[in-house]
Amino acid sequence: MSTPAIPRKISVTRQSPALGAVIEGVDLASDLSENTLDELKDAFGRYSVVFFRGQDLTPQQHIDLAERWGTINVNRFFKPLEDYPQIAQVIKEADQKENIGAVWHTDQSYDEIPAMGSILYARKVPEVGGDTIFSSMYLAYESLSDGMKDMLGGLKAWHSSRHAFGYGATDREHYEDGRFANPDLATQDALHPVVITHPITGKKALYVNTDFTVRFDGWTIEESKPLLDFLYAHGARQEFTCRFHWEPGSIAFWDNRATWHYALNDYHGEQRIMHRITLEGVPLN
Repeated sequence: MSTPAIPRKISVTRQSPALGAVIEGVDLASDLSENTLDELKDAFGRYSVVFFRGQDLTPQQHIDLAERWGTINVNRFFKPLEDYPQIAQVIKEADQKENIGAVWHTDQSYDEIPAMGSILYARKVPEVGGDTIFSSMYLAYESLSDGMKDMLGGLKAWHSSRHAFGYGATDREHYEDGRFANPDLATQDALHPVVITHPITGKKALYVNTDFTVRFDGWTIEESKPLLDFLYAHGARQEFTCRFHWEPGSIAFWDNRATWHYALNDYHGEQRIMHRITLEGVPLN
């Protein structure tokens, strides 16, 4: 006699044809069952970014949730939440002009072992604006010509934290107002394949980004720029994306190996407070 199927407890609604899904029917502050966690992991693998609304998490519950998925990576540069160094604060005050993340990127690709994913929790958001856009790097790769795939398949690229967080960046508003710190720690340079095989799904994905990729291995910066510019424009094509509107208590959990994201800076004069936890990944091949 076959074992009856365990009924699904969560509701999954696609956010766009490209990627993303809104998940309902789960309280992330609770002690999630293994069955529910497996359902969430399945959705995460299928859609690359999953969204939740109406969640009420303390900082410790945010940490507990992240630790059910993996090991937390403590960010070197973002201002941490007091008493909770695992949580990076992603803040824009009403009098600040620049937000954090207003460029297509994937978190911490400058590390030799890049981040697996990030869990971003909305504490306070503007009444309108402040959305985040995500793009599928699976689709970005799959839509390339066979000739381009063949060329990229033999390339690796250097990623670096130096220009984004090092002393050359200390004139940015983020350092002047204390949202960033520790420019002396921005010493990371990492070499990754331009096309990776995702360690969980086995699918191929484009792995360069505008924030941290510097050049192709064996190429100069000048030689790399035309091809990188093409890939950046290609990866941002509208048909690869989904857009998420934040509310207080919203959570986005994205796969840094399969997505880019871009935080819109269209809410001047309003405060936006987000808490982010990033999870350790594995070497990329």
